Amino acid sequence: MSGRRLTGERTFLEMRDPSVLSRALPPDLPWRVERMGDCPPSFWRFLYTEIGRDHHWVDRLLWSEVQIRAYLEDPAVSIWLMTVGGAPAGYFELRRDASDAIEIAYFGILKDFYGRGFGGHLLTQAVQSAWDAGAARVWLHTSTFDHAHALSNYLKRGFQVYKTENYILQV
Repeated sequence: MSGRRLTGERTFLEMRDPSVLSRALPPDLPWRVERMGDCPPSFWRFLYTEIGRDHHWVDRLLWSEVQIRAYLEDPAVSIWLMTVGGAPAGYFELRRDASDAIEIAYFGILKDFYGRGFGGHLLTQAVQSAWDAGAARVWLHTSTFDHAHALSNYLKRGFQVYKTENYILQV
């Protein structure tokens, strides 16, 4: 990390009822979204690093393999992979809390798949997976450093903003 400080805005969004989910149409390509039962730490690190590279995902870059493995083995966490034609295209992480709210903790598409409708579809799958897991509420946060269409995608799927905050990111 270079020691630069960036100021951004973080927006917290929630969905309290599955009926408000506005589904995105699936892309017209062979795709799959599956829960990864035993995600190797190296593959998790690849997804996190590559998807987060342009969005300043830095909080987990220094995690050791032991820390990653402990996170992946946490029963409150599930990792889901989207493939297109057999190639990794994106992923999301769901994390359940003590109140049975499920956070979409991380969500993103690899750059090669931008602009082809996968973001809306993967978000639809993430939200549906959370509701299918018995979520009392589904929530997430985004920031000014995320993809330019992230916030609009969340709003189009039916999420509502419930809080914003300014913060400083050390990169």
